[in-house]
Amino acid sequence: MKIAEVCVRRPVFATMLTMLLVVVGAASWKGLGVDLFPNVDIPIVTVTTTLKGASPEEIETSVTKPIEEAVNTVSGIDELRSTSREGVSSVIIRFLLEKKGEEAAQDVRDRVGTIIKNLPEGTDPPVIVKFDIDAAPVMTIAVSGNRDMREITKLADDQVKQVLETVTGVGAVSIVGGRKRAVNVYVNPSRMEAFGLSVPQVKAALQAQNLEIPGGRVETGTRELVLRTMGRMPSVDDFRQLIVANIGGRPIMLRDIGWVENGEEEARSLARFDGRPSVNLVIQKQSGTNTIEVISRVKARLSQIRKTIPADIRIDPIRDQSTFILRSIKEVQLHLLLGALLTSLVVLLFMRDWRTTLIASIAIPASIVATFTVMRVFGFTLNNITLLALTLSVGIVIDDAIVVLENIFRHVEEKGSPPRVAAVEATAEIGLAVSATTLSLVVIFLPVAFMSGTVGRFFNSYGITVAFAILFSWFISFTLTPMLASRFLKVKHAGTGEGKAASKATWFARWSTNGYLATLRWSLGHRWVVALVAAGVLVSMVPLAGMVGKDFIPFDDQSEFEIYIQMPEGYSLETADAVFREVEEDVRKVRGVKHLLAQIGDVAEGDVTQGTIYVRTVDLDERKYSQFDIMKDVRRVMAKFPSLRPSVQNISALGRGGGIRSTPVSFVLAGPDLVKLQEYGDRIVEEMRKVKGLVDVDTSLSNRKPEVRVYVDRKKASDQGVQVQNVASSLNVFVGGEKVGKYREGADQYDVWLRADLPYRSSIPEVANLPVPSTKLGKVRIRDVAMLSPEMGPAQIDRATRQRQVTITANLDGLPLGAATERIRKIVEKLDLPAEYRIEFFGRAKAMQETLVNFLVALLLSIVFMYMVLAAQFESFLHPVSIMLALPLSIPFALISLVVLGETLNIYSILGLFLLFGIVKKNGILQVDYTNTLRATGMPRDQAILEANAARLRPILMTSITLIAAMVPIALGKGPGAASRASLAKVIIGGQALSLLLTLVVTPVAYSFLDDLGNRSLFRSFRERFERGEDRFWRFVKRKPQAPGA
Repeated sequence: MKIAEVCVRRPVFATMLTMLLVVVGAASWKGLGVDLFPNVDIPIVTVTTTLKGASPEEIETSVTKPIEEAVNTVSGIDELRSTSREGVSSVIIRFLLEKKGEEAAQDVRDRVGTIIKNLPEGTDPPVIVKFDIDAAPVMTIAVSGNRDMREITKLADDQVKQVLETVTGVGAVSIVGGRKRAVNVYVNPSRMEAFGLSVPQVKAALQAQNLEIPGGRVETGTRELVLRTMGRMPSVDDFRQLIVANIGGRPIMLRDIGWVENGEEEARSLARFDGRPSVNLVIQKQSGTNTIEVISRVKARLSQIRKTIPADIRIDPIRDQSTFILRSIKEVQLHLLLGALLTSLVVLLFMRDWRTTLIASIAIPASIVATFTVMRVFGFTLNNITLLALTLSVGIVIDDAIVVLENIFRHVEEKGSPPRVAAVEATAEIGLAVSATTLSLVVIFLPVAFMSGTVGRFFNSYGITVAFAILFSWFISFTLTPMLASRFLKVKHAGTGEGKAASKATWFARWSTNGYLATLRWSLGHRWVVALVAAGVLVSMVPLAGMVGKDFIPFDDQSEFEIYIQMPEGYSLETADAVFREVEEDVRKVRGVKHLLAQIGDVAEGDVTQGTIYVRTVDLDERKYSQFDIMKDVRRVMAKFPSLRPSVQNISALGRGGGIRSTPVSFVLAGPDLVKLQEYGDRIVEEMRKVKGLVDVDTSLSNRKPEVRVYVDRKKASDQGVQVQNVASSLNVFVGGEKVGKYREGADQYDVWLRADLPYRSSIPEVANLPVPSTKLGKVRIRDVAMLSPEMGPAQIDRATRQRQVTITANLDGLPLGAATERIRKIVEKLDLPAEYRIEFFGRAKAMQETLVNFLVALLLSIVFMYMVLAAQFESFLHPVSIMLALPLSIPFALISLVVLGETLNIYSILGLFLLFGIVKKNGILQVDYTNTLRATGMPRDQAILEANAARLRPILMTSITLIAAMVPIALGKGPGAASRASLAKVIIGGQALSLLLTLVVTPVAYSFLDDLGNRSLFRSFRERFERGEDRFWRFVKRKPQAPGA
């Protein structure tokens, strides 16, 4: 007894089976997390090391190279890159995907730990961080007010930051643009020289006379007393009385050689929100937590904080990832609802019976809700990828129910079978075909789920979600659908004569059936004409593929973007601030701009020549122009500032604006000579700027940083008793400043800094006049033992695979990524560079190439699996070929739809091609399966082909049009994530609508061709020999063992 028959006989049992899936799925829905993207483990480890004041070349030599050498021995490295800037070394290690991120990070920590002792003195301990997509910044808050910045920073730290860090799910809160309090000790080198004091003496005095050391316990018999030496300075004023030395019985105090300021650390960053100075708090969530819940808790806590802070202090949430996620989810939910309504409407139009429509439509919510259980088991969240899978499933999960129900409907209407008998017989008749279509659809999406590469990991949840939604719909179509049809289907028998069926009496049904049958009869009589047309369509795929632009992921209108600005090297923070104010004023006048958040010095630690302006635009619903039009207007504004190197760029959905260049075009020019790299890089950039569509073209070596280089005359230094270390350390303290202790006030501690007073370090002559200790003369001037030379050095040194390189970046304006990379390759080829200099794309361009290869492998696997499923179903090696020959015919029509609609071939449109293959193949299965059924009754082949295709035309049209209907809301959608989903939907709509007639004709024609081929003597004898061999094999397997001794 088959499951459909059991469910028809036992309706309560069938209902409870479905209810079990729905109830468990609904319970699982509550436990699903909500996030922007799936939590994917990408093994990338970053090592950041700071050596304050060191030049990029010094950082490269003394910090970056040793770290590279140490980590290079770790197994599984795929890519090793580094950047050396002033005072900062960043080494980025990308591992093969097979390596776990935590294991990779631990290996790097172990290797770096072995060379820390070899790093230069004064180097901060390397900070080793594993890339965690699930712990990215989710929110930025601006704290602003008409107060001193130090006061705002203190308030933001004490009353906002520290409170938010206690919120459940918050991982870290960092401050950008603040002014941290510090005690600054400014010394007068001339006075120090007059008293015979050196820098080490002053430094040692500050460290020795501002400390608190525990002295153990004093035991008095019955009591124990803790002994403490209270040596810390009780107030900032007391630092002035600190005794540095005692000369001739007279104590020399700090006030005698300088002055003490209750001030702040040297400003190396600033932030401004809508023109008001602000302190920004960047909030990161803990890995594995629900983004929406974390941000909701943060907002709730902010509401409480606002009640406790002064009225003139504003707290404004700026970047808020929950806004993007919630809008995206809301958009997808709307697509789900509209898709379900449209598919149900299609069923009603075809069947003209509300009961049938209701029975078929139940499969949509039941299958979708049941899928939540699988998502919970696999640990998936509700994110852009899984929601896309669920939206896509709306047009698919109803297919099985439609095919089964239509066959039941036809048995009742045309053959006069009672509903209960029709439900069992019609389901059994169509069961094998439905199973084949379902399994062949599943084997299309499973290779996507297990695709290699980073993108493959992102789409793992997509493939599994769609596959299980299809399997649940298959189960429901064999259980609930026949049961409901047997109980509730009320169809009037049409009597004898197929044409009298009421549901097929409409003008559309008559027109479509008669037109299709006339076309099919003609095609069967002119098979070679059909073959030539099909061949011509296939050949057209080549020029069409060249006309379609290639891209990685289409950009969305997110109502936000970012302006990255590189200012001329040597700009001070004050100069950079003045420039930014001008830029902000002009950008604020651009249409659609709502909020501006400017940050200087947040890109690279301490580099005040780099900054970003985050632009929040008017919401998409409130404007008729796109975000990209606003970005074009901003580029025109930035053209007024020729000294700046801007990048008007989209905000990465993963990083949500990392304050770095996030350009779609990024590649490196690698080679041994830095001078040649700059020369070749400048030539490439010059040619790229001539290409229409390439904008914001820039190179990492385009600016040289002004430096003052101190060349020590070793002979003079030796004669005067001066060592190079003395020169370097004295300059480090006098000019750069050095932390020499802590000042405690209440529960807070602040750094104590020692450096020369500003007039003694404000010019090269003044620096040359600074004193340096001498073992022979006591003191000498810097100018006596060294020469100070103003020169230019690199602002940044990039390395890849332990070799120097120059990074070249560009944004795109209407030019597809694939076309851009091809233009760049041609530019490089024309330059005819030496063999040791080469280019290598990374970022989106590299990911695009890898993804295309991985998708091709997944497609080939899908085709192989499809053939295996079909061959097993039809017990034939040739019938699957007749079905699959129609698959490639859908590709040219899909490409035409991309060209006409102005879309690119990207990872989402490729996913649409996968689904398109599944739908075309499903149509072929229904055609061939029923043709074989009729031929088995003795009907001639051509008559069987015509009758089978006439009978199956309605379910084929219904499933095809329901899929198109489900895709229409997605194709027309706007808002967060809409561009990605729309490219997938447009491929399906265009490819399915345009290729439907041709594929419906090609499959029966191919069937007849291959049937003739199979009946030829050569193939017939091969088949007969195969069948005889198969019979002998099974007789051997089934033979009875003989008794011993027989």
